[in-house]
Amino acid sequence: MSPESVIVTVRLIRSFEHRNFRPVLYRDVNLDQTVKEFIAFVKKDIILRTELLPPFRKHTYDTMKIIHQAHGSKTNELVVSLEDDDKLVLPEDSTLGAAGVANETELAFFCMDDYRKYKTHPVATW
Repeated sequence: MSPESVIVTVRLIRSFEHRNFRPVLYRDVNLDQTVKEFIAFVKKDIILRTELLPPFRKHTYDTMKIIHQAHGSKTNELVVSLEDDDKLVLPEDSTLGAAGVANETELAFFCMDDYRKYKTHPVATW
């Protein structure tokens, strides 16, 4: 594995309120690609993954945020941290490496509108 090719876990978040998410592992991710390119790749890939239930394959995803990095501290929030959006939400025009993605990084992939609604009223319904 080259230094620019890493393992990344993408957590597909369908519902913040119901804590409904599924992790998907990606090997040999090139950190020199842009966030926009990686988002397009993941969107195409999840549609083809038969192990994912249809609601996860058909959901609208548009934003990635760093949840956790190897050897770092984890948040107490079960789905995704609601803090540090300015540092942890990946800008689409940046490369993955420049945005802070490294080997064994876990990313949340979600709909920003759903995230904003949940952030204003962070209550779980289960």
